[in-house]
Amino acid sequence: MKVLEFAEKFGMKVWAGENKLQNDITGVYVCDLLSWVMSHASKGDAWITVHTNLNIAAVALLTEVACVIVPENINVEPETITRAENEGIVILGTDLNSYEICCRAYECGVGK
Repeated sequence: MKVLEFAEKFGMKVWAGENKLQNDITGVYVCDLLSWVMSHASKGDAWITVHTNLNIAAVALLTEVACVIVPENINVEPETITRAENEGIVILGTDLNSYEICCRAYECGVGK
């Protein structure tokens, strides 16, 4: 499923990376420990995290995730948005919690 399709289907806000919305989501990974994400997330994952600092853009770039999803209407820091835009990283926001995002992804056939 394309990031754009996933975002539109669930009414997600695009914080950054509008030019990369055609990335394919091939799985979902939920984790807030950045070092763990670096060693366990897979290329193409939709990474769900409550972090909003600059480091999420760096981790997303390193792991080649399809997008970063910030749940529960958490605001993303402006510096993070700028960094993500510069690095071509998609950041989405939603009012859904992490569990709800995972359930909906599964229902759409996304996941491992």
